[in-house]
This record gives sequence, structure tokens and C-alpha cells, in this order.
Amino acid sequence: MEQIPSARRPGRSGVEYEHRTITMPRGTSRSEARRLLVEAAETGHWELARVRLYLGGRREVQLRRKIVRVERTL
Repeated sequence: MEQIPSARRPGRSGVEYEHRTITMPRGTSRSEARRLLVEAAETGHWELARVRLYLGGRREVQLRRKIVRVERTL
């Protein structure tokens, strides 16, 4: 499974998201793909943005998470 480094892109509503793309080869089972995505969601606070299934059976999954900006109060 190939993981492409995350990139920062602004969303439609002005909220910034960090994106991460995971490519799964043809032989990846549904249960294995689900396990990988659940692990990413629970440990890294990622949410599913898009899944693309290509003709050869390859899956490309895009995950995203909000970037929280902390402002100084003092």
C-alpha cells in the first residue's frame, strides 16, 4: 500500500484541511482496506473524503482532517 504525503488545502467554507492519499493494490480485500481506514480514523483523526475504484481493481482513498489554528489570547 502506497501512502502519498499529506498536503494542506483550503476547503469550501474557509476551513483548512490536511489531505492524505492511500493507494491500495488490486489484491487488497475489503476487510483489510476497512481495517486500515478504521485504524487511520481512530489514531490520526482522519475522515474519509473520497474513494476511487479503478478498472484494474486498484483503490485510491483520500482522507482529510481539519487543521485547528490556535490563537494567542494574551
